[in-house]
Amino acid sequence: MFAEIFSVDGIIVVAVVAVLLFGGAAIPKFARNLGSAKTEFEKGLKTGKADAEAKAAAEAEAKPDANA
Repeated sequence: MFAEIFSVDGIIVVAVVAVLLFGGAAIPKFARNLGSAKTEFEKGLKTGKADAEAKAAAEAEAKPDANA
């Protein structure tokens, strides 16, 4: 079912319906908002990964060595 929607014909139909519903001027604005949302999401992922690595390093540093 989803394969039919994402075929070339399905994408054209979705694009035409989007233009009819939102108007031609709203589509670039929507695309711009999607792009900035993607950028913010990726920035958040990088920040979260860096925070997790810093926390893991701090925990490893604070943990006493069992072999010593």
